Amino acid sequence: MPLSDRETIYALASGVGRAAVAILRISGPDVSKIVAALARKQPEPRRAMLTTFMDPVSRAPIDRGLLLFFPAPASFTGEDYAECHVHGGPAIMAALLRALATFPKTRPAQAGEFTRRAFENGKLDLTEVEGLSDLIAADTEAQRRQAFRQMQGELHRKAEGWRAALLQAQALLEAEIDFPDEGDVAPLARKKLAGILAPVRAELELALQVRSGERLRDGLVVVIAGPPNAGKSTLLNALARREAAIVSDIPGTTRDAIEVHLDVGGFPMTLIDTAGLRESADRVEQIGIARARTRAESADLVLWLSEAARPVAHRFGPGVEVWPILTKSDLYPRASGAEAMPLSAATGENIDRLIERLSEFARGALGMGESGLITRERHRRAFEAAAAALKRAEQDLDGPIELLAEEIRAGVRALEILIGKIDVETVLGEIFARFCIGK
Repeated sequence: MPLSDRETIYALASGVGRAAVAILRISGPDVSKIVAALARKQPEPRRAMLTTFMDPVSRAPIDRGLLLFFPAPASFTGEDYAECHVHGGPAIMAALLRALATFPKTRPAQAGEFTRRAFENGKLDLTEVEGLSDLIAADTEAQRRQAFRQMQGELHRKAEGWRAALLQAQALLEAEIDFPDEGDVAPLARKKLAGILAPVRAELELALQVRSGERLRDGLVVVIAGPPNAGKSTLLNALARREAAIVSDIPGTTRDAIEVHLDVGGFPMTLIDTAGLRESADRVEQIGIARARTRAESADLVLWLSEAARPVAHRFGPGVEVWPILTKSDLYPRASGAEAMPLSAATGENIDRLIERLSEFARGALGMGESGLITRERHRRAFEAAAAALKRAEQDLDGPIELLAEEIRAGVRALEILIGKIDVETVLGEIFARFCIGK
């Protein structure tokens, strides 16, 4: 859409409700004249100006605050852009929003529309947009570090480097096509081609082997399992530091999985309390027990709880990592297991030790948010498509040049889809809808 035909958008960028300061963003072709009308003069670019904001119709003052103006293209969105920093009272914001609504071709922004315009204007690529979204949503320090690296363009730079190498490979094939009668051109081009494709494919396949980025973004899943009355809900509450689950000495109290999201040593973790595993004639409890087994078998880690007085061995297969824990150790201080950790939620015995072990487990599984390039399934699909195309090309280096060129084009296309150069409309709506209105 031509810039002259595009509407100017505005939205509150700070939280809704009373606050010391509120920020209202404006972006689009009419920003310059809008801020001049609100402030009665044109602010100097990129310098905060203290001003009284006025209603453009009644000329009544609204509030006194700071106005910043960023002319295109040196702005977040790549368009003329402004921010109004005013006092955070609901009446002030309502008056400013009413004032903006009086300008023609000006409307409230949709969810993520400021960032979408930044993407459309080349200020961010799609992986950087996703990094920004993850940064806003980050709950833990490790998630923040990973999202910040992606927002800063680490994945973008890698993908662009691979794409540049493949474009070089395409140029070699063009030389062979353009000079078919030169006997030494084709062998030389094919030899150089192998030296270009192999390193790119190797890096793609190495990145595909690392799943820590996706796991860090989603968080580790830890299931608390064991027989009834083993103290599963009590442990969940102790780790969550709140009453997240009902605690009762009645067997079968927990029938459905209860999830709590925790920050354990800077790493995201979903802790799941499950129904006690036992034989039961109650159909509802049977469903809960079946779900408990399913969740445990697919978890990253199972904390297997049983009472110190009556230890029960777990029955999970070798593919499930299980930590046996003996609960209520304060009642049976001499009871112990060779590998099991004694624990008492009542006295706090070994609760801190368990948290420390969980933190170490997360660090080992996720790293420090610095290793994984792939953080979403969309990234993985693009990496897989590019690696597969290059592998086919390497296997047929002496084959018809048309087929070889097509495989390399497929690899380039996969990388261009990754960074958002082509064919991204199907994912744009989903990505930007996750942003708040003012972003």
